[in-house]
Amino acid sequence: MIKIVKDTEKSLRMPCVDVTLPLSAEDKATLDEMLQYLKDSQDEEFRKAHPEVREGVGLAAPQIGLNKKMLVVYYPVDDEGNYVMHQLVNPKIIVESIKKCYLPGGEGCLSVDKEHEGLIHRAYRIDVKAYEASTGEMVKITARGYDAIVLQHEIDHLSGILFYDHIDKNNPMQPLPGAVAV
Repeated sequence: MIKIVKDTEKSLRMPCVDVTLPLSAEDKATLDEMLQYLKDSQDEEFRKAHPEVREGVGLAAPQIGLNKKMLVVYYPVDDEGNYVMHQLVNPKIIVESIKKCYLPGGEGCLSVDKEHEGLIHRAYRIDVKAYEASTGEMVKITARGYDAIVLQHEIDHLSGILFYDHIDKNNPMQPLPGAVAV
């Protein structure tokens, strides 16, 4: 099973390197393993059997000790069995809105055990260009609200940035004017 690197490790603060395309079998296998970890983490029975595993919706390669620009996201979008799922390689935000959003309860991270109270303001809408390993194609993803927050959180990991770096130390719970709670 994947071992999650904690925020006390210096490697989590290092920028990642681009992944060579076409994708190697090893990198594809790593992405598949990361995706399976997220799926397992969302399974209540699995978590009961593995109490060290916390539920997650996104995972970036540096969180498993690989400083490569790769990430996965996986989470349900409705009660009908539909999921957001991506295995992104070399993702880059190419457009972001001026409008900001935040999660009222703050963000969490599989690499961060300590609580960090505060709002993390992120672009409400982003366009991401990346190689989608699940389809083998270059894609442009337009994400809004929660979807945009998840992608920005994971893409930050590829630059050595953690969610709590965005918290305003003077006014941690103060929403920015015009920012939307998601």
